[in-house]
Amino acid sequence: MDTVKLRVARPTTDLDAVVRFYRDGLGFEVLGGFEDHAGFDGVMLGHLGAPYHLEFTVERGHAAPRAPSEDHLLVFYVPDPEAWSARVHRMEAAGFAPVPSRNPYWDANGRTFEDPDGYRVVLQRAAWSR
Repeated sequence: MDTVKLRVARPTTDLDAVVRFYRDGLGFEVLGGFEDHAGFDGVMLGHLGAPYHLEFTVERGHAAPRAPSEDHLLVFYVPDPEAWSARVHRMEAAGFAPVPSRNPYWDANGRTFEDPDGYRVVLQRAAWSR
């Protein structure tokens, strides 16, 4: 499955605000986008060469719902303490303050941030292990 890529796609009501959160705060790059594909506008954000990227879409004339709970998460494991601190600082410098996690496990070694739609991103200061 070396060639498999993961796209996580979801709607938003405010594409510009979501792009600022993921691009300016988390350091994602805009990988592409589209306008008026059957009434949808969208943008793909990620990191070149990464096996994943995020897609956010706006359906013209339709308001997207907010996150159904505070526990809808994307978790990024950042094992290097300096790299982790730099990522947290970047989020805060972009105007995004950490929020308490719904699950306190994530607060022990991480910071949680909420995007404009209420979905949350955890920057976990740890390596992923199985």
